[in-house]
Amino acid sequence: MTAEKTKIMGLFESEADALAAIADMRSLGWVIERVHSPIPSENIPRALGMRKSRVGWFTLAGGITGFFAGFLMAAFTASRWSLIVSGKPVVALVPFFIVGFEFTILFAVFGNVIGLITQANLPKFNYSQDYAPECSADQYGILAACGPEEAGELEAFFTERGAHIRSFDVAPSTA
Repeated sequence: MTAEKTKIMGLFESEADALAAIADMRSLGWVIERVHSPIPSENIPRALGMRKSRVGWFTLAGGITGFFAGFLMAAFTASRWSLIVSGKPVVALVPFFIVGFEFTILFAVFGNVIGLITQANLPKFNYSQDYAPECSADQYGILAACGPEEAGELEAFFTERGAHIRSFDVAPSTA
C-alpha cells in the first residue's frame, strides 16, 4: 500500500503567533513534525509537550564510571609494581583521587557526546529536505504532514492564523 503525504510549513512572524498555532494544532489533532525557530526558545518545547533531555544522565553516568575507572586503574597499577615506598601505603588515597578526578572529567565528556548523539538521533543526513531558509533569519516555521486530501484544510488553518505557506511534496512510501 502506498501513501502520499504532503508536508506544509506555516511561517510565522512572531513567536506568540507560532505558539498559538501550536496550541490550536494540538487541540485539533494535527500532527506537528517539526518546529523551526530563528532563536532558542524555552516556550516552543513546552508548547509541544516535549520532555526534558536525558543527556545529563549520560554525563553523570560517564563521570561516575570515569572516577571509579581512574581510581581503580591507579590502584591496580601501583599494586602490580613492586616499588619500595618506605613504609607509606601502596594505595595512597590522595594521589589516586586526582587520577580519578581527571578520569571523571574525561569520561563525563565522552558520556555527554554519546548522549547528545543518541538522544538527538544524529546524524541526520536529510535535515535540509523540509527546511525553509527564512527560519534562520526571522520567522518561526511549523511543519505538519497530511494526506493530499487534507492539504487545503491545513493551508487554510495556517493562513487563518497569519502564516505564509511553504509546501513540500513527499514521494510515495510503501507501508
